[in-house]
Amino acid sequence: MTVYFTREHEWVRVDGDTATVGISDHAQEALGDIVFAEVPEAGRTLAKGQEAAVVESVKAASDVYSPVAGEVTEGNQAVADDPALINRDPEGEGWFFKLRLDNPGELEELMGEASYREWVKTL
Repeated sequence: MTVYFTREHEWVRVDGDTATVGISDHAQEALGDIVFAEVPEAGRTLAKGQEAAVVESVKAASDVYSPVAGEVTEGNQAVADDPALINRDPEGEGWFFKLRLDNPGELEELMGEASYREWVKTL
């Protein structure tokens, strides 16, 4: 599976035509202790860059944007029930939603993992 990142610190892991989306380790670290997460419902259609989910920490609230367009196939109820899961495993079990890709070509506009990790060092 290939992983891509946005400059807004979302990641997208692609397996076939399914994309799993979450926030990066850098983002969860910047937010601090996460106390609330809201995920989109299955069936919702998202445009690239559209607000898709919400995450709140003791420091701030932040929107999570869809890095690519598609139809949500699943929201991760586990992070809604236990938001701290995002802090514990942001790039694994702490994902926010899965969607069926509308346009796989949009992935080419995102950063690969190595590029993202290098870019974050400059922040």
